[in-house]
Amino acid sequence: MSEAAKDTEANPVLVVDFGAQYAQLIARRVREASVYSEIVPHTITAAEVAAKHPSGIVLSGGPSSVYEPGSPTLDPAILELGIPVLGICYGFQVMAQQLGGDVANTGLREYGATGMTVTGDGGSLLAGQPTEQTVWMSHGDSVSRAPAGFTVLASSDSTPVAAFASDERRLYGVQWHPEVKHSQFGQRVLENFLHTAAGIPADWNSANVIEEQVARIREQVGTSRVICGLSGGVDSAVAAALVHKAVGDQLVCIFVDHGLLRQDERRQVEEDYVASTGVRLVTVDAVDQFLDALAGVTDPETTRKIIGREFIRSFENAAEALVLEAQGDGSTIDFLVQGTLYPDVVESGGGTGTANIKSHHNV
Repeated sequence: MSEAAKDTEANPVLVVDFGAQYAQLIARRVREASVYSEIVPHTITAAEVAAKHPSGIVLSGGPSSVYEPGSPTLDPAILELGIPVLGICYGFQVMAQQLGGDVANTGLREYGATGMTVTGDGGSLLAGQPTEQTVWMSHGDSVSRAPAGFTVLASSDSTPVAAFASDERRLYGVQWHPEVKHSQFGQRVLENFLHTAAGIPADWNSANVIEEQVARIREQVGTSRVICGLSGGVDSAVAAALVHKAVGDQLVCIFVDHGLLRQDERRQVEEDYVASTGVRLVTVDAVDQFLDALAGVTDPETTRKIIGREFIRSFENAAEALVLEAQGDGSTIDFLVQGTLYPDVVESGGGTGTANIKSHHNV
């Protein structure tokens, strides 16, 4: 990993997760703007934020209302650290409330494509954008009055303060979701915040990610053995390839044939994947075990639970045999590899307070 990349990642943009399904997407959009980002929970303290030396902070949206008892909050001291902050949707409302503005619980919900009007020149956040544009809204509460010293940058028919800014305090916010493609100039909003308002250079890229991860895996694993559940899907296949690149024959992959695979998938894993990577593969034929357990079951959630249970049992049996093999060689198996796709994180509730969508994607 280059020294420049290390320096960039030493000062990340922190995406504070208020339980939004979009928190991961915000982090991705920041990286697409050539800035390194990390997701942190909304429970993070100002001291913990300061210890990370971030170059900027983005507050995500969330499903809650600032008026709900127990709704997610932010350590107010974070807004006093002098670090550039961009609030989005719920994060925007939290900012407004904590800074002395007003958030109105009007009951007038804006959802989906919404017309938005930029006020004046739009400031540094909305500079160079058309006065009239379409953005993606998803909110019930609205900021009705900006905090003292803040400039209102935009409005919609139902939201008098759809964006505000204080260049002096380096604090900014928008009611809409700039991270989704439905917002016409959303990525430009994020880039204006990152590069213009916060002054963060666009000098991070993902070219060194593989090199970095391989080095980290090699350092963490050392001389231990590793097992990986290989399903044939992209998530586990990429994870296995990375670990194999790092530790070679210390890795053993376990493939469970449960009888619910795509046509020729077992052959593709046993022949094509092994041939292309050189990884050692152990196949468990558990077709009868799974089909017997699923016989007569029609409820989807029950089916998911049964498949998960039987997979774990099959995997455990195979792993136990490999542990005994390792003990015979005087080595140990200390690590398990699990590949997780980006959508799995989003759909299973990847952050604090995020609603679970798919129980079987609980990662």
